[in-house]
Amino acid sequence: MQMSLDGFVSAGPNDEQKWVTWALSDIHDDVLRISDHIDTILIGRKLALDYIPFWEETLKQLDHEMIAFAQRIVAAKKVVFTKTMDHSIWNNTAIATGDLKKEVMALKNQPGKDMIVYGGVTLVASLLKEALIDEINLFINPVVIGRGESVFSTIEGFQQLNLVSSKVYPSGIILNTYTPAERIGR
Repeated sequence: MQMSLDGFVSAGPNDEQKWVTWALSDIHDDVLRISDHIDTILIGRKLALDYIPFWEETLKQLDHEMIAFAQRIVAAKKVVFTKTMDHSIWNNTAIATGDLKKEVMALKNQPGKDMIVYGGVTLVASLLKEALIDEINLFINPVVIGRGESVFSTIEGFQQLNLVSSKVYPSGIILNTYTPAERIGR
């Protein structure tokens, strides 16, 4: 997930990320590596409206620098979490409208590879609040935006994290990978 240095993942209610340092040549290999072992993508409805069509269109551009990533996104099963949609308008996509924890636990219990969540803010915040995320990959951008939306704003008490790895790129982006430790004060 892309994050500003001051901890925001979006500058507004529509998941705006105009502030992101798009240093694709820096992070390309790690973006692919992170998606190596997934077959399911969890995504919020607002993000899905642009995200899924974007990668379907990118897949048609055979010379696009992110074609390998587009292939993975399009091929993966996508589960869109929503309160307003009752059917999918995209290929290879299911709609989840029930209790978040029950839906995610049912998905975790299915056979297959790992799942990944790319956003939006509300979905990631809810997954973190319910302690349903096993690993967090944060691409910290060298920019301060002063205000916006945080995926950590719904955490009650505090969540201790274990730093698994950290990598600094020439662009100034830092990829930090964490796993949850223990929840305190919940």
